[in-house]
Amino acid sequence: MACHQKKVFVVKNAPAAIGPYSIATGGGPFIFTSGQLGIDPDSGELVAGGIEEQTRQALQNLKEILSATDSCLENVVKTTVYLQDMNDFPKMNAVYAEFFAEKSPARTTVQVAGLPKKALVEIDAISLLNEKKDCC
Repeated sequence: MACHQKKVFVVKNAPAAIGPYSIATGGGPFIFTSGQLGIDPDSGELVAGGIEEQTRQALQNLKEILSATDSCLENVVKTTVYLQDMNDFPKMNAVYAEFFAEKSPARTTVQVAGLPKKALVEIDAISLLNEKKDCC
């Protein structure tokens, strides 16, 4: 039986970690991303606007991370969405549907008491590694 090694990924086109954690790690056939806020990778600040803009940026950050780790949004099998206010669910959901239009992954959405940088949304993902590099 083969032993799988944990891999830590360095991603240049996504916001840097704001703590002692990795942006993404891999183990076996999976990529695990850290939670992504609506942070602009160039400025390191939350994007201007509200829940829709932050959701769009968080998902764009996930897309960049997955691309750098030999995966893609199409390979995402599970996401977790953390909302500062569950009243933002319909607007977040509409933006989320733009990124996951078909074969949507399983998802959990929860309201939390607070998020880093006073963000409105944070999203993490588990994705399949694209070993054949032919589907993303």
